[in-house]
Amino acid sequence: MSKKPIIRVIIPAYNEAASIPLVIGAIPSVVTEIIVCSNNSNDDTVINARNSGATVVEEPIPGYGNACLKGMEYVAALGEATDIIVFLDGDYSDYPEQLTELVAPIIKEDIDFVIGARVKDLREVGSMTIPQIFGNWLATTLMRFSFNSRFTDLGPFRAIKYDKLLELEMEDRTYGWTVEMQLKVLKKGFTYKEVMMKYRNRIGVSKVSGTVKGAIFAGVKILTWIFKYGFKK
Repeated sequence: MSKKPIIRVIIPAYNEAASIPLVIGAIPSVVTEIIVCSNNSNDDTVINARNSGATVVEEPIPGYGNACLKGMEYVAALGEATDIIVFLDGDYSDYPEQLTELVAPIIKEDIDFVIGARVKDLREVGSMTIPQIFGNWLATTLMRFSFNSRFTDLGPFRAIKYDKLLELEMEDRTYGWTVEMQLKVLKKGFTYKEVMMKYRNRIGVSKVSGTVKGAIFAGVKILTWIFKYGFKK
């Protein structure tokens, strides 16, 4: 990119009142706008996000994908230029200050899509549950067999060129959002790269991996995308 890119961050958040100011405060100033999508939160997520300087949109229908899609809907309605979209969780498990490292391959190498890979050596002990670790391994292994892909993680901290994001026509509304994006990137032949990222124990309890129900539903969604979409050549 020959000019300074316009970067917008979308943060899906459900009851992240304690962590959201920390997340927003750690995002580098290179970002043009931070968009927090409150996904039916019933705590102070909305007010804390606004007080921290973020734009807040609300999606009352539960679902990680629903929140991300609402954020995209807001960006589309702006009628303003956007070059890069970064997705980042609101639980402070990622290190938002590493955003500049995440977007660097897009800006400097013209890569289409970048994953922040939560590598073992840079993770705090206990920051990823056994179901998360296994689910990541299984999904990326199946993608490797199907597409000869190089993905090692389904990390939610990710960056993508905005025009490429629109081409993906994202549709998953719950737990399959991340794997859907990666599968479609592979199917469309977009360029991609992983950047090693630090990862810590989140603030609060995970709504997905922290519950048996969430872990099962997430696993089913991931496998559904893999088998219904991933193996279609």
